Amino acid sequence: MKGNIHSIETLGLHDGPGVRSVIFFQGCHLRCKYCHNPDTWTTQKNKIYSVKELIHEISSFKNYYNASGGGVTLSGGEALLQPEFIVELCKELKREEIHVALDTSGIGLGNYEEILEYVDLVILDLKHYDSKQFKTLTNQNIDEVYNFIDALNRSTAKVWIRSVIIEGINDQYKHLKGLSKIINTIHRVKKVELLPFKKMCLEKYQAMDLEFPFKDKRETNEEKVKFLSNTIKQLI
Repeated sequence: MKGNIHSIETLGLHDGPGVRSVIFFQGCHLRCKYCHNPDTWTTQKNKIYSVKELIHEISSFKNYYNASGGGVTLSGGEALLQPEFIVELCKELKREEIHVALDTSGIGLGNYEEILEYVDLVILDLKHYDSKQFKTLTNQNIDEVYNFIDALNRSTAKVWIRSVIIEGINDQYKHLKGLSKIINTIHRVKKVELLPFKKMCLEKYQAMDLEFPFKDKRETNEEKVKFLSNTIKQLI
């Protein structure tokens, strides 16, 4: 069994606890208007790895994982678009006693319950609470996110929530209230992170001859994000 991989980041510090290797899977069904990685969208073959090859590449960092409470994070693109490969990879990571985190939008191809049997932490990126706004932002329906949340609640995985704050779109109290209602339905939430919208991806879009949909939007003020983070803490 082979996996379609975009890239691998070693010694990452922002994609779960401790020092981590981050495996970015190729392919994503969402077309988020603020996406920083349009090069991961296509499901065409990129770098093809077997489970054994991936384990070999990341196992040399096991001492760093153990010393820091880290491990491996499956990201993307969207890792859930390769469910069979994910299951086999996660099984092997657990045999190696490596902590597994899944960074996801919650929109994949199903088989969520089996995948989540082998996942220690889910970092769930919630785009918007409102179905129409979710569709506008991502070009996908929100329904599959709820299917994933149902499976997540039947698992034992811990959960971190992340959401990117974009001025004029989801920086209002109404949005935070709606978002908190979703968060309050999810079990074992250990952290909620609101992240500022940035435009560091402009050169990547230009190189790919793509127009960045939010190129004219302002980057989100860090102080505003701190204020909104304090607000949502009071709602959950």
